Amino acid sequence: MLVAGNWKSNKSFNESMEFANAFAKLDAAPEGVEVMIAPPAPYLAAMGATSLPFRLGSQNVSATGPGAQTGEFTADMLAGCGVQDVIVGHSERRDGHGDDDETVAEKVNRVLEAGLRVVFCCGESLQDRQADVHFDKVLRQLESGILHLPAAAMDRVVVAYEPIWAIGTGLTATAEQAQEMHAAIRGWLAEGYDAEVARAIPLLYGGSCKPANADELFACADVDGGLIGGASLDPENFQAVVAAAGRAVAAEASNA
Repeated sequence: MLVAGNWKSNKSFNESMEFANAFAKLDAAPEGVEVMIAPPAPYLAAMGATSLPFRLGSQNVSATGPGAQTGEFTADMLAGCGVQDVIVGHSERRDGHGDDDETVAEKVNRVLEAGLRVVFCCGESLQDRQADVHFDKVLRQLESGILHLPAAAMDRVVVAYEPIWAIGTGLTATAEQAQEMHAAIRGWLAEGYDAEVARAIPLLYGGSCKPANADELFACADVDGGLIGGASLDPENFQAVVAAAGRAVAAEASNA
């Protein structure tokens, strides 16, 4: 299980460090659960130089290498700051900042070339779902972004499914809807590689996952954690989601 927090454009630097200190005082992540936080980019170098109780992630990366790219930061720069994971293809980047499928695919390549792990986001809008093309939309994103990669690279790939209509709207996909799409993604990965590779790739749910619904979502067979937005901003709320992931791991172990 992987529980990844995306702070987006929230928190001052001091608030970020206060979060890290407060989170470190709470219960440690249960066995079998990884925790990652992606703070705003200006904080990465300083946070990467300290001892953190979670993996350090970036919310974005340049699609280019070094050079005359004002305002951009490369995957190698992120690695030098202690970043381990990079979120790529988030719906807010796709819809609001011009990250089309080609750009997202190039970002994936840059992250992997730098030896980092990529958290690849895919998902559909409300219009896509209402038009019954949501599976086609997600498959197209997967084909463009990751299904062309060699199998050897897939151990550094995480897939986060975002029902875009459930982000920041108060709506949440039902556990059945989440499982249906996650099962489809797992199936496409198995077709592109094999069942063993597909099973090893963490599939995160990224649509308004919070303490109130985390247990139900994480109990789904093909949900391997969450990409958490608002609930990741408070240490206790985030720790509650991490604890739910631990319960899911324990339940799976007892049923094995």
